Amino acid sequence: MTDTTKLLRAVPLELHHEIEQFLCYEAELLDDWQFRDWLDLVSKDIAYTMRTTVNAQTRDRRRSVQPPTTWVFDDSWHQLERRIARLETGMAWAEEPPSRTRHVISNVRIAEGEVPGEFDVRLNYLLYRSQKERDETLYVGTRFDRVRRADSAAGWQLCRREVVLDQATLNSHNLSVLF
Repeated sequence: MTDTTKLLRAVPLELHHEIEQFLCYEAELLDDWQFRDWLDLVSKDIAYTMRTTVNAQTRDRRRSVQPPTTWVFDDSWHQLERRIARLETGMAWAEEPPSRTRHVISNVRIAEGEVPGEFDVRLNYLLYRSQKERDETLYVGTRFDRVRRADSAAGWQLCRREVVLDQATLNSHNLSVLF
């Protein structure tokens, strides 16, 4: 069964809403630079990756095998914590002045995961980043998240995030923001 077929089997509406609200809250924390609070929503076994899309030499987009891709990052919880600690020092020159971001998610589809209590989420994703007066960047793509129930105030925990950008190349001078 393909991931697309699996996502066609919808979870109950109340559960869908609950998970979607968690993802909106998580995006809000990132936009408000509440990185430690965001990290509290991330499981210690997180797989946090981002890759670009390759311009294939074929018009057949149905191919099941995609050409090699460019991995932008492949972070663990510890690496995320180090990135956040660096931003907190005030010495992260790429963030002087701090970026203003807006994380936008849409077309959220949720399915039960392989492990009970875990759910796979596919969504469309846009991150708008503005810094200084004229430095604006858009990151657009698809995000594949996995969330699980947790004993936290939010009730959920992010245990996987894969961002697949539509861009084949990145035009930003740095990637200091969190996706």
